[in-house]
Amino acid sequence: MTDRLLDAKEVAELLHVPVSWVRESTRSGALPCVQLGRYRRYDRQAVLDWLESCKRPGRPIALRRIGGRAT
Repeated sequence: MTDRLLDAKEVAELLHVPVSWVRESTRSGALPCVQLGRYRRYDRQAVLDWLESCKRPGRPIALRRIGGRAT
């Protein structure tokens, strides 16, 4: 069991986004973080829960038929 906090670089790797995106999302208040003085760290489970809350269901689409085949 690892309860250690993540830094911005580790969160960026987890989410496959640039570190600058993590920092901007943190500054805007969108991404949950733990404030430790001037440092910001991230609880892995809180980030994963936040990510889950960002999911939106897809919508059904109708495929066009060209020459009798769906594309």
